[in-house]
Amino acid sequence: MKKVSTATLIILFVGLLLGADSSAQQGLKWKGSRGWGPESQYGRMYNPKTIETLSGEVVSIDRMAPMKGMHYGIHLTLKTAKETISVHLGPSWYIENQDVKLEPHDTLEIKGSRVTFDEKPAIIAADLRKGNETLKLRDEKGYPVWAGWRKK
Repeated sequence: MKKVSTATLIILFVGLLLGADSSAQQGLKWKGSRGWGPESQYGRMYNPKTIETLSGEVVSIDRMAPMKGMHYGIHLTLKTAKETISVHLGPSWYIENQDVKLEPHDTLEIKGSRVTFDEKPAIIAADLRKGNETLKLRDEKGYPVWAGWRKK
């Protein structure tokens, strides 16, 4: 059996990396975001200048596609002392695989961006706190954690 030198392995590895970069430059794109990516029309709705924190009780939890062509996401209705508001958490495939489990009547603290969605006020959540559990959904600039490995 022939021995392969370290230099040969490095050259092969660099070649693979350059080939992958070349494919990316030719327009191959990750298609898994289904509208939930940071650069999507929906993702650009998040505005770090409209961040607020709300506390209240979960009235309902639903799956919904916020915009045409998007994959389902998890949405909840939160009743606060001042209002009942729609809260968008994130894609169902991400939210449903987290350790923090949500149910109607849970008391939550939600931090997120207040937006107008379907002509009604809504919150696109960045952080969710249930008791001593925290679910981080977006960073301080609004970049979704489910897209973090793609962050540039």
